Amino acid sequence: MANLEKGSSQLMETEMQDRSRANAGKHNEAYFEAGVSVDEQDGENSDDFDPWALPELQDLGPKWSELDGLGKVKRVALFCAKIILLLGFLYFFICSLDFLSSAFRLLGGKTAGEAFASNKILSNPIADLMIGILATVLVQSSSTTTSIVVSMVAAEILKVEPAVYIVMGANIGTSVTNTIVSLAQSAERNEFRRAFAGAVVHDIFNWLSVIVFLPLEVITGYLRRLTGAIVGNLHLETRETNQKLLKVVTEPFAKLIIQIDKKIITKIALGDEKSQKKSLIKSCVSETERNVTEKNETGFDYLKTVIDKEDTCTFLFKGTSLSDTEVGVILLVFSIALLCICLVCIVKLLHSMLRGQMAKVIKKTINADFPGPFRHLTGYLAILVGAGMTMLVQSSSIFTSALTPLIGVGVVTIERAFPLTLGSNIGTTATGILAALASSSNLKGALQIAFCHLFFNISGIALWYPIPYLRRVPINFAKSLGNKTADYRWFAIAYLIVAFFLLPAAVFGLSLAGWQILLGVAVPFVLLFLFVVIVNILQRRAPEHLPEVLQDWEWLPKWTRSLEPHDRVLSKVVKLKRVCGSDKNPRVGDNQA
Repeated sequence: MANLEKGSSQLMETEMQDRSRANAGKHNEAYFEAGVSVDEQDGENSDDFDPWALPELQDLGPKWSELDGLGKVKRVALFCAKIILLLGFLYFFICSLDFLSSAFRLLGGKTAGEAFASNKILSNPIADLMIGILATVLVQSSSTTTSIVVSMVAAEILKVEPAVYIVMGANIGTSVTNTIVSLAQSAERNEFRRAFAGAVVHDIFNWLSVIVFLPLEVITGYLRRLTGAIVGNLHLETRETNQKLLKVVTEPFAKLIIQIDKKIITKIALGDEKSQKKSLIKSCVSETERNVTEKNETGFDYLKTVIDKEDTCTFLFKGTSLSDTEVGVILLVFSIALLCICLVCIVKLLHSMLRGQMAKVIKKTINADFPGPFRHLTGYLAILVGAGMTMLVQSSSIFTSALTPLIGVGVVTIERAFPLTLGSNIGTTATGILAALASSSNLKGALQIAFCHLFFNISGIALWYPIPYLRRVPINFAKSLGNKTADYRWFAIAYLIVAFFLLPAAVFGLSLAGWQILLGVAVPFVLLFLFVVIVNILQRRAPEHLPEVLQDWEWLPKWTRSLEPHDRVLSKVVKLKRVCGSDKNPRVGDNQA
């Protein structure tokens, strides 16, 4: 009997070992399919594992020297095919961002225009800032928001002072797109960590710049004074500017699906009541008048004016009976689906292409510094590259969204992506300057607000980039948020909702209630936030200088210092929904019973 028990226990141990080996093999296969290196998968469980170090992607195929002539030809042909596919998916990815922008314009464009037209809403700097954030999130383009503001200043409907704060808000709102894009890499933990951190470093930089320069502008008006002095000394003349650059390539496909009349949003912002009843979907009917000679009943000739109507364009939603909201919802679902498909395919292709020696060369080239004493200038070159690329694509959202998956797969470090992102902030101001140069009236006012946008971004870079210690602030903040999303995936969605919708809407509502109420609510929260930040820094650096009670947060309820209790609640809710959903679909056994 004892021998039987001993034999059964040994058998169970053997089965458990076989299962663990099988699970480990499946785990490793899954990692290889995801393109994660052996070092990364093994290191995740070790104490010295650095999730921010670029992974070494393993080349699973035979070496080049081991291939025969036909094998080498096949490998080169396959690599060329992958490059073509990558460019194709990148093209449709950019088009999906265009569709996403059109969808948000259809859903919220008129609301944004009405907000700009309301003098009651544009009542104080905080309200103006939040309007800039919300309007940019609604139209998914800081360039559109800036162009509307420039048009309003040119038409003398909006003064330069509130326009400055709206432009600051537009700077924050534009970073929502690449944050959404990062969600597509949530399947792999460390990829999502890097991608999300690379996306939110843009948000954090913009928020930090606003926190510093908004009060400074309110107190001193330095942006208005500086740009006013510059514009006052320029000899200006109006010029028609319509540089499309990359849009020449993407517009033909985008225009086959939807065409938006952006002028209607601008007209609503300018106070045109008739435009509020018009659809944002472009009307392609052009009317031309011509005079025709006809004879009347008495036989005399007379001139008659005839109006000819002609269709000038064709697209999928042309002449649709659906409302703007219905078309917007359809387009939103389509654009998000297309965006996710393209991103997944781009990431898979990058994983398969960037392996072995080629991955090392590309990563070293992108993330390398200049030699010797010139290494500190590398970041400034990256800023210029980011500005130039953004001017080329005419959208900071497109540039930063294309950069996000590269950060996720480990081609670009966050330290290198940060100056590229700062450069995109500079590059996107070119659109506002071009819109200002096309203004026929109040050219100086329009150009002044465009320059305010430019110098606000330059001021932010001058504050947060040159000094290494300050440079680490947004990067470390972004990494801490990336770590949170790696542990709790739902945190990314919560961050999106709070940072771009709930927080701006709440602050906006409080600012409309009066500055006394805003200060009464905001000051305690700000002081509490600063207290927590300072104590956290001291807990890590010099805990001996703190009272014993503040040397850790263990005395607080766990839900106030950790996301784990919230994660458990959300997990239970999801499981409950799954159980309820499965109960609605009876199993075969239930029917047989």
